[in-house]
Amino acid sequence: MTTLEIKGDWNITKGKLKQKWAKLTDDDLQFIEGKQEELVGRIQKRTGETREAVEQAIKGTSSSCCS
Repeated sequence: MTTLEIKGDWNITKGKLKQKWAKLTDDDLQFIEGKQEELVGRIQKRTGETREAVEQAIKGTSSSCCS
């Protein structure tokens, strides 16, 4: 997953992730360039999902909203 794939329109992506996992907070979803691994780890820790599931969710929400 690249920075551009994640970055896109981050506010839309963030909203869709919060709909999917209501436990996530704005702090959990703070996107800082170069810290993609930390973002995925935070979501994993908060939701208990696998890394693959989190990456797929991020990729799916960003590609569906930003294409």
